[in-house]
Amino acid sequence: MSKFTTAELRGFQQVCTADGAMVAIACDQRGGMRTLLAADPEAQKAITDADLGKVKSDIVQYLGAHASAVLLDPVCAVPGVVQDGTLPRDVALLIGLDASGYDTDPSGHRLSRLAKGVGARQVRELGGTAGKIMVYLRPDRPQANEHNLEILRHCIEDFAREDMLLVVEFLTYPLEGEDKTTHAAMMPELVEGGVRLSLDCGAKLLKVPFPGTAESCGRIHAMAAGVPWTILSAGVDHSTFLGQVKTAVAAGAAGVIAGRALWKDCISLDRSVTRERLTNLALPRLREIHAVVKEGRQARKSAA
Repeated sequence: MSKFTTAELRGFQQVCTADGAMVAIACDQRGGMRTLLAADPEAQKAITDADLGKVKSDIVQYLGAHASAVLLDPVCAVPGVVQDGTLPRDVALLIGLDASGYDTDPSGHRLSRLAKGVGARQVRELGGTAGKIMVYLRPDRPQANEHNLEILRHCIEDFAREDMLLVVEFLTYPLEGEDKTTHAAMMPELVEGGVRLSLDCGAKLLKVPFPGTAESCGRIHAMAAGVPWTILSAGVDHSTFLGQVKTAVAAGAAGVIAGRALWKDCISLDRSVTRERLTNLALPRLREIHAVVKEGRQARKSAA
């Protein structure tokens, strides 16, 4: 297990609620957010970074005060939400290091990319509490991971030098010719393998896909051996995500970093529509997530 330094522990305390749970909102997406805002590819291209910045600012304005932390990108949203006071002073700021999209190698493996000019020092300069790096992993195909693990090691070493907290996220993906059903059946072993690769690189705080079963969550918690882990929503519907949160927290997860499942049907280029949907749809969802996380943690403490 990679233990927190004092500075990293302080960062972790700040990204959690007062009772130690992590309930963060992820809105660092760019390409994925464009597809939600417009169905037509040409219309998506017309959505500027400034347009996305306004959408993200609205998410922070209407939901941020009810979360322990907000995850944003340094391209569209930061430092704007800090400088204009939209981000509440007592809500932690996570800043994503990964660039939007990915490249592919000749074998169809996804190659992760970093946002230009953003590292640990820049995250601190932008007012960030911690950074977040996402890489694509296929643990069953070692040759698929070399480039992405090098990125992961680079970011972990960079944040260690600056003594800053770093959230390590990974996603799995279907290979060329591999259908979604086959990939879904492999999720427990793929997620568990991704956790192992991340831990071997020195990860101290994990954001992982839901592995599919309670048994797999239990194995992840045992493997993490004290390294806090959270689950991401991957765009599933809210009720499905609540079930995943309940299972993961019961197994030992520290909480969630929730994105599209929370706000995907609430955002619009019409800011009045966004305000209404975030207030009446997303905020109650966020409160439900808080309740499920709290209940799960209390149940674990009672059983201990």
